[in-house]
Amino acid sequence: MRNVDAHMTFLITGGAGYIGSHVVRAMTSAGERVVVLDDLSTGDAGRLPQGVPLVVGSVLDRELLDRTLAEHSVTGVVHLAGKKQVGESVEIPLHYYRENVFGLTVLLEAVAAAGVRTFLFSSSASVYGMPDVDLVTEDTPCLPMSPYGETKLAGEWLVRAAGKAHGIATGCLRYFNVAGAATPELADTGIFNLVPMVFEKLEDGQPPRIFGDDYATPDGTCVRDYIHVEDLADAHLAAARSLAEAAKAGEYRDLTVNIGRGEGVSVREMVDLINEITGRGIAPEVHPRRAGDPARVVASADRIAAELGWKAHHDVRSMISSAWSGWRHHRDG
Repeated sequence: MRNVDAHMTFLITGGAGYIGSHVVRAMTSAGERVVVLDDLSTGDAGRLPQGVPLVVGSVLDRELLDRTLAEHSVTGVVHLAGKKQVGESVEIPLHYYRENVFGLTVLLEAVAAAGVRTFLFSSSASVYGMPDVDLVTEDTPCLPMSPYGETKLAGEWLVRAAGKAHGIATGCLRYFNVAGAATPELADTGIFNLVPMVFEKLEDGQPPRIFGDDYATPDGTCVRDYIHVEDLADAHLAAARSLAEAAKAGEYRDLTVNIGRGEGVSVREMVDLINEITGRGIAPEVHPRRAGDPARVVASADRIAAELGWKAHHDVRSMISSAWSGWRHHRDG
């Protein structure tokens, strides 16, 4: 039986991605030992700190998982690998279920067989769908509206069930809207979220797009909760350590928490602030509403504060400023 008291070693799947590389940075900076598994489909090995082992491959590869868990004496897993585009998931749902649900099943089988004692799962606020509440708590009903959201909710069920059956301390972190960068090199290079989408339009000298300005919100545009990726990474560190303490004490733990700031910012407010910070000043164009966009989705962050003593420290201005520095860094080569 592996001695979990000797030292924790965390396997971080998807650790070369945008969020994953920030989690690796937070954990290694705090003195934790990590190994990364990433298929590099969207990740970049250059994001990883020097000395962090990288295993290139998929969570669908059971033989590779068994070998990696054994060779690196892994005691805990932080699972971030997966497909994450809502629109794409509607077009290719089978691919999303295979990668996100079957891939997770294979990983959990390997984890249980290896006697790994902790498992932290990257979930999403998309599990809630269109909640008609002022603040979304962890007890708000989960009614996902896309195959992506469905795979995240099914993933939570799998993680909890496996944890209970095999004595693994588990956690599910429901992210809200992630933005920003710890350093320009680690910035998000994808153009799937509001901030980079606005950057792209402004860089091309075109007006940013707002989808719907007739919602029942103060300025008519959708309201969201934005979280700085550095704060998100710190939440992973706090959760992983909390689960490790439970495992060392021989306790079963099942943690499910939102990660947000508990503050809503409208799309128009975000676009205006991005224009100010970038110095572009191009007024946005209003387009018709997109199907499935809820008017307001803002997290209650009370449970994570109570359970882990965690709270967000970065404001929206620092998210946009750091994201812009990263955008310029990657665009200018």
